[in-house]
Amino acid sequence: MKKNHLVPLLIIGAAFFGLDRTSLAQTRACDALPADKKALAQEILSALHPYDGCDETFARCLEAKPPKPVVLRLTADICQQVKAGKDRKQIEHALSKRAQTMLPTGPRAALTLDEAFRAGAANAPVTVVVYACTRCPFCKAMVPALYAAVTDGPLAGKVRLYLRPFPLKSHPGSTEGGLALLSAAKLGRFWPFTLLVYKRFDSFSPAALPEWAVAAGLDRAAFERAFADPKTRDELIASKQEGLRNKVTATPGIFIDGRPYSYELNMESVLDVLEEAHDAAVATRSQ
Repeated sequence: MKKNHLVPLLIIGAAFFGLDRTSLAQTRACDALPADKKALAQEILSALHPYDGCDETFARCLEAKPPKPVVLRLTADICQQVKAGKDRKQIEHALSKRAQTMLPTGPRAALTLDEAFRAGAANAPVTVVVYACTRCPFCKAMVPALYAAVTDGPLAGKVRLYLRPFPLKSHPGSTEGGLALLSAAKLGRFWPFTLLVYKRFDSFSPAALPEWAVAAGLDRAAFERAFADPKTRDELIASKQEGLRNKVTATPGIFIDGRPYSYELNMESVLDVLEEAHDAAVATRSQ
């Protein structure tokens, strides 16, 4: 499928094509909008072009029988943003950021894919790498949710997840937390320990980490040796430097198949983009 329109096009003219009842009803998110917001959605869908799947406006693309899945996905996303109260300018900007995430432009980031840090099927067609800090409140929500999605949720078999420790100086205890994650990985219990660290986020203290290691099924003495090993600190520095080379400045820093994720940082949006990436990967493999 030919990719186009890196940035959604602006309005074609002062007038816009009205969506018929059938087109709008193809996406439940749009059909459920109240009348005033539905009018805004109609205006946007009649003026903008999807960045993939169709060369016409969304309104025209929705008239295809059947519409392309990516067109329906992006249409629903637009209507969800309208429902959330975003105006047209905000939605155009958001779609351009989503396009930057999805379209393969420029070299892919160099990312370490260590199997000790993987969750999800090894042969999943989409690869996600997340640079995360143990003391980041956004990581506290995002990392466990992604883990659940790729292991036994909607992304199981579709996406494989790798985590790269990225301690932030602004978060006290982040270095100790990063060393603890790497220590757990060396002992084969990375994900049980990582999930426990985020579960106990509000009671975190460096002194508690050995006890948490035991709770996650690790031998305390082995954990403490790994934690104190200078090589573990070197590995943490290397992980942080890799993230900096890939222009990570905040956490979670997400990369999808080597491309930085630039879209909305909420789980619903991340899941939707990953589903889109999976659809694209499957389509490419079938060509």
